[in-house]
Amino acid sequence: MGLFDRLASLIKSNINDLISSAENPEKMLNQIIVDMREQLAKAKQQVATAIADEKRLQDQAKGEFKLAEDWEKRAMLAIQQGRDDLAKQALVRQGEHAGHGQQLDATWQQHRVETEKLKNQLRDLNDKIEEAKRKKNLLLARQRRAQAQQRIAETMSSMSDKSAFEAFARMEEKIEQNERMIKASSEIDEEFSGDRLQGDFKALEKVAGGLNADNQLLALKQKMGMLPAGAPPANKQLAAGKAEPVKMSTEEVLLAEIEELGKDGK
Repeated sequence: MGLFDRLASLIKSNINDLISSAENPEKMLNQIIVDMREQLAKAKQQVATAIADEKRLQDQAKGEFKLAEDWEKRAMLAIQQGRDDLAKQALVRQGEHAGHGQQLDATWQQHRVETEKLKNQLRDLNDKIEEAKRKKNLLLARQRRAQAQQRIAETMSSMSDKSAFEAFARMEEKIEQNERMIKASSEIDEEFSGDRLQGDFKALEKVAGGLNADNQLLALKQKMGMLPAGAPPANKQLAAGKAEPVKMSTEEVLLAEIEELGKDGK
């Protein structure tokens, strides 16, 4: 296989398959470009050698034609001097160099055509290498995207497993059960620690405090002469048209209110 055939095979190889099988795609692609550059350098040397051979053939052909021209001039000189024998020998030499020149010229023409093909192939090869360099980042991006898609697909596949959702449901039920247990424990502690009884007494004291304020207001009005002395509290007056209310002292009113609250709490 020739040099250009090897380079063509290298460039035409399936790079995507190489990437999928490589542990480090970026390193592999960089190495491919390095290899192609080395092959390109060798190809340039061979093309340069072919161009040098072409120029050598061209120079040789020109040299033979120049010798043929020189022997023709010598033959003319010999004729002028009356030396036909020398003229004939000069013409023989002239013919030999002209024949060699024609052969070399034909070889040079053919070699020149092949050299032009090599130049074109070399330019195409250089363009392909530059294109490969541009595609490297694109291929690496495609590889990374494919890997990301694969990871997402694997994650989604694992999440679609019923066992994962069942685990969440069991955890939620466990948390709710713990919350219920904490609430029940708090109610039990409140029941047996006396907190509820203390709360009932606080409510009773609040009501008693309100009654005390009412009694103070009633006493102040009596002192100002706005009410007769010994008037019952307003909240214990009977509705109009009923029997006359029983007069009670302030202490009796407070005790009655406390007893009613005790009955309501039972």
